Amino acid sequence: MSRTRSRTFAVDQACAEAVDLARAAAEQIARPGEVGEHLGFASEAERVVTHYFACLDRAYSGWRWAITVARASRARNVTVSETVLLPGTGALLPPDWVPWSERLLPGDLGVGDLLPASDDDDRLAPGFTQIDDDPDHQMFFEYGLGRARVLSAIGRDRAVHRWHAGESGPHTPIAHAAPAQCSTCGFYWPLAGSLRLGFGVCANEFAPDDGKVVAADHGCGAHSEAVVAQAGGEAATPILDDLGYDLMDDGAPAAGSVPDEGDSEPLGHS
Repeated sequence: MSRTRSRTFAVDQACAEAVDLARAAAEQIARPGEVGEHLGFASEAERVVTHYFACLDRAYSGWRWAITVARASRARNVTVSETVLLPGTGALLPPDWVPWSERLLPGDLGVGDLLPASDDDDRLAPGFTQIDDDPDHQMFFEYGLGRARVLSAIGRDRAVHRWHAGESGPHTPIAHAAPAQCSTCGFYWPLAGSLRLGFGVCANEFAPDDGKVVAADHGCGAHSEAVVAQAGGEAATPILDDLGYDLMDDGAPAAGSVPDEGDSEPLGHS
């Protein structure tokens, strides 16, 4: 088995000693006082050496100035080949670049924005293919017609997980406090196809999820069979309002007291 070995170059003495030349080149591209101590050098090729200097700019902590010097064959003079600022060990670096299509979050798409689906989007499948053993009825209708792609099995499973774990699923405070599940509500309109058993659309204009996809085991207080407690039953626990109060003038009768007969005036006058 062959092994690839990195080639090492002998250090050119003249290039290694050109520290002052490399420092002068670094000071030409840096702001005053930003070139620090000499950190060493590395042999890059025959008669090519890179000198490193500390960067004192507080915005580039851990970075270093890299100045590459070279000498032509049989020449005595050393010249500057390249000057650059490079990150060192522990340098502060920006996060890795992520394509815009992967940075989008639900709700980022605004009016006039376009978000085209890629050709290899695994959430979609060609409209003429059968995605599982029980395909949706829409696929028979769209064979060779209408949409070029329809929801794939992967796209369907992701939507199921997202909807069931979201605000319209069973794990929310409003669903826990509901009198019954959406599946037993008269305003629940089941979806068609393979999602029919698990999801539907709320058609109650007074419900918080009106017009939205809800899980069958979701629920809210606007259930069609919700029953309000009948009056005349057990006396409810009295509610004491200790935050409100009434202002009364001095000398006014206390609330609930009956005035004396001599203080009252007749109801009619002749």
